[in-house]
Amino acid sequence: MSANINFSLLKRFLGDYPFQPATALWRSIEIGRVLAYPFPEGLGLDLGCGDGHLTQIILEQVGERDLVGIDIDPQETVLAESYDFYQRIHTIEADNIPETDATFDFIFSNSVLEHIENIEAVLGEVSRVLKPGGIFLFTVPGDEFHDCLLGSVFPWVSRKTYLEELDRRVAHQRYWSEENWKNILNLHYLKIERVEQYLTKAEIRRWENISRLTAGILYGLFGKRKNPIEIQRTLGLRNANTKLSNPFLINLIAQIITFNLKTESTPDRELNGCLMIQARKSENSVN
Repeated sequence: MSANINFSLLKRFLGDYPFQPATALWRSIEIGRVLAYPFPEGLGLDLGCGDGHLTQIILEQVGERDLVGIDIDPQETVLAESYDFYQRIHTIEADNIPETDATFDFIFSNSVLEHIENIEAVLGEVSRVLKPGGIFLFTVPGDEFHDCLLGSVFPWVSRKTYLEELDRRVAHQRYWSEENWKNILNLHYLKIERVEQYLTKAEIRRWENISRLTAGILYGLFGKRKNPIEIQRTLGLRNANTKLSNPFLINLIAQIITFNLKTESTPDRELNGCLMIQARKSENSVN
């Protein structure tokens, strides 16, 4: 098993979302990297909060925070409203955040920005509502993501066609490098302080293979017209009754999906599919 996987987090995600084993693997590595550093303090904006459950898992580890949630999906935000750590929740696109200037000490966004089409307007809003000196912490797939993928199992499907279809299924709009992010963040008075790479090629390919046997098959069965969350809702999977509580079974599934998963090396350095970026808003910025 890869040393990058937080096995405790993996079992937690598998128990809460047993119908998403590929996502559980991804999140166990991703959130493990987030938790490896001090989490920002003060009043925070949870940008792309979803149903709030992922944030609850983070706060169980780092302690209480006061948060405001924002997400475009009303069926997700109605679930997020059940969590006491949200002072308020906005169901709206993030390019028009209904908060006053310099409201937040930090903004956190986990695997969200890659789905947003109007990214520059959203980053402008992030800068506007963030206090001078405030922290913007986010995770995204990076410019090496496609290079990490194995590709189609069918020899007649070109790599280009395969990548385009996968991007449609997971709704990824971009794969920017650290330099791309640096340039656009600088335009909005946000200076990168730390960049961490995560999800090695071996880990991405394990995610890819599990995903093609789960979400990928369902995506095809639904005519490639519904996104993963829509499919889960159609099948009645996004509710408390779908949780897995048997610790032996959870541990067995975790062992199976991580079996013989080791970090791969290249002659120069290892490829990584994702970036965790922490930026800070300039103290003397003028929005």
